[in-house]
Formats: sequence, structure tokens, C-alpha cells
Amino acid sequence: MRVLMVTPGTRGDVAPMAGLGGLLQGLGYEVAIAANPAYAPLVVESGCEFRPLPGDLARLIRQPAPGAKATGGSVLSFWRELSEYMENAAIGTLAAAEAGADVILANSVAPYAYDVAEAFGIPAVGAHLQPTEPSAAYPPVLMNSARSLGSWGNRIIGERAAAGPAPYDAPSARLRKSLGLRQQSRAAGERRRRKANATILHGISPTVLPRPADWHPGLVMAGYWWPPAKPAWQPPADLVDFLADGPPPVFVGFGSSAHIDPDFILEATRRAGVRAVVQGAEGALGGDVIGVGSVPHEWLFPRMAAVVHHAGAGTTAAGLRAGVPAVGVPVYTDQPLWASRVAALGAGPAPIPYKKLTPERLGDAIKQTLTTPSYASRAAELGAAIAKEDGTVAVLEALRGL
Repeated sequence: MRVLMVTPGTRGDVAPMAGLGGLLQGLGYEVAIAANPAYAPLVVESGCEFRPLPGDLARLIRQPAPGAKATGGSVLSFWRELSEYMENAAIGTLAAAEAGADVILANSVAPYAYDVAEAFGIPAVGAHLQPTEPSAAYPPVLMNSARSLGSWGNRIIGERAAAGPAPYDAPSARLRKSLGLRQQSRAAGERRRRKANATILHGISPTVLPRPADWHPGLVMAGYWWPPAKPAWQPPADLVDFLADGPPPVFVGFGSSAHIDPDFILEATRRAGVRAVVQGAEGALGGDVIGVGSVPHEWLFPRMAAVVHHAGAGTTAAGLRAGVPAVGVPVYTDQPLWASRVAALGAGPAPIPYKKLTPERLGDAIKQTLTTPSYASRAAELGAAIAKEDGTVAVLEALRGL
């Protein structure tokens, strides 16, 4: 079976699918992954075929340093750029499918993949890293907030958000027209699939977010999908020496979401009185701080006393898998949800919204994390529970049932 994974987005969107794709390759499936060109090496290293989706979403969504003003244009210009990105992703999805596919696995921002699958007469299955289904259990991730509106409020606002305008609406409509499909809005297509209990697999641990009671039968909480392992990877010598030269440090990194200001982070870690590994600013940053580039989280996080991150789905998963407490600094979309889940599960303090981040608040949160033993013990419990889960089982069942 030829599986095409459609993964527009940042590295955090692509890496889990590349790991899952590599496992499927080992089980006899032919897997191709459509993603932005920056992630071609990641896809190829996983053993999967790379198919390009033009664009660079990381450039569009990257936030300035805390307290700094954004240098981009207006909200309207951002919407236009995002719509253009989705237009290119839709066109790229069609080209990727034309190269051959028997089934499409589409992430949560690729609804046009369903249109392509319909035109080709092949099945499409959702493969999401976020819970986008309207539910009483959580507020819609598009609100950029984890503040619950109550069961009825979460559900109603979630339904309205799902039916509202999105940057992939026009690309989906144009694609359907070019493919000779009947007119149907993106929201109408989602409602139709919802009524049909269409399968959407979620690469989310049920330990971290239990399956909501109001989900329809086709919505599956599969468990985490992990990025590809790198058995031949070796850590930089200076990082190894730094780790051996004192107590476990704290990791600080915001992935593709935000700019790292080394001086800002140094002020926070000095206030907390901790050693630190800062991702995004390579080299020695002071006697107690070292900057690193791309280091596999599965290697680095277990060596940390705590992790400070943007609470992206993949980074949150990596921190919990490592069994270390976390300080969530959410920036947008689903990140507030994951940061709030870490705190609700007792594995870290209350999140600090990125826009409200200061060196004082960050330093105090780090200090609180390291001086609250229950955070570490609870994180270890969660890590042990997650280790027992296998996110590929539900995926294989879905593919075999097609």
C-alpha cells in the first residue's frame, strides 16, 4: 500500500509523521511525505520518499523576542501570506498525489487533501497532532487560550470556530473546481465527514489528554508518534563536557515559534540560580550556560532537571516522555492547551503566556519547578505511563481496515 502523508507546517508537524512513516516503511508500506523543502533531509533520513509542498510556514509564524515589537505587516497582510502558503500547499498536495498514492493521511491544516483524495477515488484519513474536533472537554485551539468556557461554551464556540473562515477555504474551493468536483465548502465537507464518523487518528497520548466522552466513534486517540531515531548521532563534545561538569541543567528552547534572546534567557537562569542549555544560540554563553543547535530531545531531555519550552505538541510530548518537569511558555494555537495539560497533570507550574514573559517571571517559575518535588515525581509517573503506549497500533488498524 502506498501511503501519502500530507504535512504542511513546521518541523513539529513533520517530525512525528516522519517517525511514523519510517515505522510503516519497516512493516512493508511505501510511504511518501509531502512537506516544505526545509524538512526534506528529515523525511529522507526516516527512510520515506520526500515530495515538496512549496513554502516556509516557520518564517511566517515566528514571533519576536519577548517585549519586542513585531516587524511584520498588519493582520490582514499576515492572513494573505498564510492564504498564499495554503494555496501552494494545496497545489503541492495535488502534485504529490499525482506521483502515486493509495491512501492519504492528512494533518489538521490540510483539508484540501480530502478534495484530492475524492478526485482520485482513494481514501483519506485524518492524522492530527491537535484535538481540533469541537468538544466540551477543551476550548477550541484557534482561540490561542486554554481557558475553559465551560462544557456548553467549549462545545458551542468550538463548533462556531470550526465553521468560521480559515486560510485554506479559498484554496480548497479552487482546487475542487479545478478537479471538476461539485461545489462544497471546507466547513460543509468537515460536517459531512463528522456525520459519517470519518476516521481521524490523533498522535496524542491518552495519558496526557484522555479521549473526550463526546467524540464520535471515528475519532481515535492513538498515542504519540515519535520523531525518527538517530542511532548514529553523536552529541557535540562541548555539550558532553558541560553536562559532566555540574548538576543537571535546565533546557530552554522555543522551537520554530519564537526568537531566542540569549541575554533575556541568561537573566532568567541567573535569577533562578541554575545551569542551562539554550537551544537556538550555539556556543558558550557564560560559565553556567551553553547554547546548542539541533539536538535530539530524546537524548537531551532525560539529562535535564527541567525543560522550559513553547509547549508545542511534539516538544511537550518529548518532555513528558523524558519524565522531567516542564515550564510551559505557550505562544499560539494549541500550545496553551498543552501547557495547561502539563500543569493540570502536576508536572509543572502554571504556564507563562509568551507575551507576558519577563526574566523575573521565567526565573521564578524555574526556581518553583526545581523546588517542588511533586513536579518531578509526577513527571516521572507520566513518563512511565507514556512508555507503555504504542501509537502505531491504531494507525495500522485504520490502514488495514481500508
